Amino acid sequence: MELKDRFLKYVAIDTQSDESSETFPSSAKEWDLLNLLVEEMQALGLEDVTIDKYGYAMGTIPATKGKENAPVIGFLAHVDTSPDMSGKDVRPRIIDCYDGGDVMLNPSLTMRVADFPELSRFVGHTLIHTDGTTLLGADDKAGVAEIMTAAEYLMSHPEVEHGKIRIGFTPDEEIGRGVDFFDVKAFGADFAYTMDGGYEGELEYENFNAASAKVSIQGRNVHPGYAKGKMINALEVACELNSLVPATERPQYTEGYEGFYHLIGLSGSVEQANISYIIRDHDAELFERKKVWMWSAVDMLNKKYGEGVLTLTLKDQYYNMRKMVEPHPQVIELAKAAMVEADVTPIVRPIRGGTDGARLSFMGLPCPNIFAGGMNFHGKFEYCSLNSMEKAVNVIINLARKWAE
Repeated sequence: MELKDRFLKYVAIDTQSDESSETFPSSAKEWDLLNLLVEEMQALGLEDVTIDKYGYAMGTIPATKGKENAPVIGFLAHVDTSPDMSGKDVRPRIIDCYDGGDVMLNPSLTMRVADFPELSRFVGHTLIHTDGTTLLGADDKAGVAEIMTAAEYLMSHPEVEHGKIRIGFTPDEEIGRGVDFFDVKAFGADFAYTMDGGYEGELEYENFNAASAKVSIQGRNVHPGYAKGKMINALEVACELNSLVPATERPQYTEGYEGFYHLIGLSGSVEQANISYIIRDHDAELFERKKVWMWSAVDMLNKKYGEGVLTLTLKDQYYNMRKMVEPHPQVIELAKAAMVEADVTPIVRPIRGGTDGARLSFMGLPCPNIFAGGMNFHGKFEYCSLNSMEKAVNVIINLARKWAE
């Protein structure tokens, strides 16, 4: 099956994960694509095809003759799409040769180059974009399609020598639970790569250290006409806490290695309110300082309004994979070489986010991230370049070969 057709087939399946769910996978519809991938792996002749009770689908491309002792390499992608926007009834639109101009998603919505100047890099490419009513799902069905297309190629071209290759597909990455139950031992790879990046050439082995901060605020509601000296307005306390966040350490003012506090939720009433943040920094020391700051801000407001008015729950989510990947420089160097052979210029830079690979690296499976060709993830302006996706397939094939040289 051609890469484009495979990708369009996958994005037609709604796999949106649900952060409010307590099941795993978080939504039953994720099973639809996971089970389909199992069927497709079996049809291609992969060995050891399995899917466990958590939805982790895995398969083996057996080593070619004489390469059985090469390192076992893995390729991973996640099937779920972001809760930020619907992934149901996705209607992709295709531009066969993009001319560099504005892209009309539908009669009332246009993706303008003025707003998304990186579009100018894709002149002449085949672009696949949304119709403006849903996200596209290139995050990460582009990666899923690339891995499956590369697997089909390797299974049908035994002249391409390679060691044993493991491929795997995970649920719930978008809500931070993607590898909660992932069995690294069962996967059986020495090293792996997630195909979950954006722009062509991206190669990432640094990511944020990450924590979540949730603050519950217990107010005191009194009739506003008689509230003097008595009322504690929980909503106003939440706003006061947010006003303390350093203005320059918010996402819209940061880039590169700069960390941030990101307000992601505010709800409630005068009587009770909740405010939540994600905290991010590449530097471990600065990350710890940000967490200490959050505790200090909550403590200060408790002293002002009364002990127990604010209750902070702060949890670490994942850590910077750099220290787990750097001891294995060949993982990065071979990826660079595989890109160059695919006529791709490697762009090594930190992820301003996180991937399943970050957690897997700390679970004993060094796992940097490689581009998948998608752009503007999680919203109605999402699109991908089929040309970049094809190059990602070539990178996978080149890596398979290079690890066996």
